[in-house]
Amino acid sequence: MHINSALSRRLFLSATAYALGLAVSAHAAGKGFTADKSPTGVVVKHDGQPFAEYVITEANKQYLFPVYGPTGKSMTRAFPMQKVEGEVTDHYHHRGICFGHQDINGFDSWMERGSAVGATPDDQLNEKQKASLAKAMTKLGFIKHLAFKQIKADAKQAVIVTENVYENSKGEKSVTEIRTLTFRVEGGTRLIDWDQEFIAKDGEVKFGDAKDAGLSIRVPTTMAVESKKGGRIVTSTGIKDKDAWSKRAPWVDYSGPVDGETLGVAMLNHPSSFRHPTSWHVRTYGLFTANCFGTLDKNDPNGPHTLKQGEKLVLHHRFVFHKGDEKAANIAAAYERYA
Repeated sequence: MHINSALSRRLFLSATAYALGLAVSAHAAGKGFTADKSPTGVVVKHDGQPFAEYVITEANKQYLFPVYGPTGKSMTRAFPMQKVEGEVTDHYHHRGICFGHQDINGFDSWMERGSAVGATPDDQLNEKQKASLAKAMTKLGFIKHLAFKQIKADAKQAVIVTENVYENSKGEKSVTEIRTLTFRVEGGTRLIDWDQEFIAKDGEVKFGDAKDAGLSIRVPTTMAVESKKGGRIVTSTGIKDKDAWSKRAPWVDYSGPVDGETLGVAMLNHPSSFRHPTSWHVRTYGLFTANCFGTLDKNDPNGPHTLKQGEKLVLHHRFVFHKGDEKAANIAAAYERYA
């Protein structure tokens, strides 16, 4: 009896440990979102698969790269973070998904050091490059990450909340930003809500009338209209390709081939967002920007906007990564749900 009892206890403990091990494994690889800090920012996954990485350490502004769509394909150009054969390498500052502005209190967070001299180290610059960099630095602005206010994830979503401050090259502050990124999956789409609250904490803030400003995604090279592989741009009002530039619309969709599939990304502008419906700085070479600041059409001006001490400005946008084109993904209905 004593031997049988001891054996029974060992079998029971072994079975229990095995069951607990399965439970832990199931939880680790289970359904839902995770959001984990990394050396460069935060990595977001859904059902154990990569969704996006928020990077805070590698430029004068924060950005999302890589970003994976509903079929696991990367949905932004890789340059300048990575060099991929066949990709175009213009506009060094078009990083994944990011926000920048050419003129906030006179300083430019749209451009970056690499816009002037690429990735060449300071000690390898020639005289012409040194002069170009020196000129760029006089106007260069920085979106400084101050803190993660929240990082959380559950079965339904992941949320990253950050506090940023916009500075010039001397460290002088212009505006504070609370940025909230929310990651979800809806049907066959992946969603990212990018919400921004700008607060004039340190005196008056002037957002200039700038063409290069706003929330951007640089789409994969193969998706770009100019690649002539089937890429297309369409606004919610039906305006297509190059004619979509400068137009106002509640949403715009960019779709085309990515690694053998037709995929797309729509950007939605919420009715509560500043100057809704926004103007679109969307280009056939692959830049896709919601710009409510710059006068892109002289007959439909935006113009400068000033925040007095303590005032706020809010921007609300949603990215919808989808299969097929805007009709196959029913982006019109997706916008109604968002609005």
